Amino acid sequence: MSATDNTPLEAKYGLPRDVVFCRRCVMSNQRPSSYPEFKHTKQRITPTLHIDEEGICDACRYAERKPVIDWEAREKELLRLLEKHRRQDGGYDCIVPGSGGKDSAYAAHLLKYKYDMHPLTVTWPPILYTDVGLRNFRNWIEVGGFDNIAFKPSGRSQRLLTRLAIENLLHPFQTFILGQKNLAPKAALQFNVPLVFYGESEAEYGNPIAETNSSLRDKAYFAIQNLSDIHLAGVPIPELMETHGLSVNELTPYLPADHRELAQSNIEVHYLGYYIKWTPQEAYYYAAEHTGFEANPFRTEGTYSKYNSLDDKIDGFHYYTTFIKFGLGRASYDASQEIRNRHLTREEGVALVKRFDGEFPQKHFQEVMDYIGLTPQRFLDLCDEFRSPHLWEKQGGEWKLRHSVE
Repeated sequence: MSATDNTPLEAKYGLPRDVVFCRRCVMSNQRPSSYPEFKHTKQRITPTLHIDEEGICDACRYAERKPVIDWEAREKELLRLLEKHRRQDGGYDCIVPGSGGKDSAYAAHLLKYKYDMHPLTVTWPPILYTDVGLRNFRNWIEVGGFDNIAFKPSGRSQRLLTRLAIENLLHPFQTFILGQKNLAPKAALQFNVPLVFYGESEAEYGNPIAETNSSLRDKAYFAIQNLSDIHLAGVPIPELMETHGLSVNELTPYLPADHRELAQSNIEVHYLGYYIKWTPQEAYYYAAEHTGFEANPFRTEGTYSKYNSLDDKIDGFHYYTTFIKFGLGRASYDASQEIRNRHLTREEGVALVKRFDGEFPQKHFQEVMDYIGLTPQRFLDLCDEFRSPHLWEKQGGEWKLRHSVE
């Protein structure tokens, strides 16, 4: 309630007005369950993380199920799938999207060297590579020994769309995520490759439990059905062309494949994490050993960890803006994942969140603002504009969260 009357405080973006934290991890019901969809607008985002009547979130419920899954039977399913599509003529038989981070390095290496597949790796490069991110990409290809196609959209369109996504949605990665998500199925169509493998199942992070009973991702998720339904950076496609001067060619890389072409193809999109027990820390150790993956030599801003989301200088701004909009920063995401995998206790996670969540990404601030053409003060003003009253209040001239994990 407001300080002066009984009027409920505004909850922006369709977020639940009552803030509830999971009793098992440190995530709250303010976390969007599917953040970058095409109809994402300033007014409303998507459904959010479900927390059940016992106070446990869907991601923790999935983690609860993982130890009792028959992983040997799941691997046999994988072997049957791979045997069906494995090629012996030198052609590619699966596609692994990624940038050389721990998860894509782990997935591609397993498929090639353990399961004798012939993966083509495809990369939508970071907006602004970090030094360690570029080294990890090169090591992935050179040390890991993978063929790779990297698709870099035009700098003009990427800078403009990134700035518009910040101004309209306070989401620096919205168009980047869309381009990255759609690249692999389009590459599969172009090169006639029947399998696309992503790494972790989305259930790991709290998308609906119903989606965890299959390794398959519905191809409709990756397909255009109606251009009028599409917004990029919170802007309708015609407006991007007419007002901002972007051409069809500049916008096409961010858009999905044609739904008719994808539906008629034999392409299947799978999560490797459905078939093998996926643990991010173990993926890190594996990638370091087999593909030369490097962690940051220092703690990543906004969290306590050193090996997650290292490759883009804009990563920190993505997590900082989730803190502004949803009250959940990078440490909340990292700690929740490690609690579920029993690498942290909840008490340790709470302490780490209180110490690091919401730390400002100062290291690359000026460089990022210069690149996208936004003044630092404009970015800070936008952050204040996008704070939801049900999450934030001013105390002594400083913004404070109304609710924090305990």
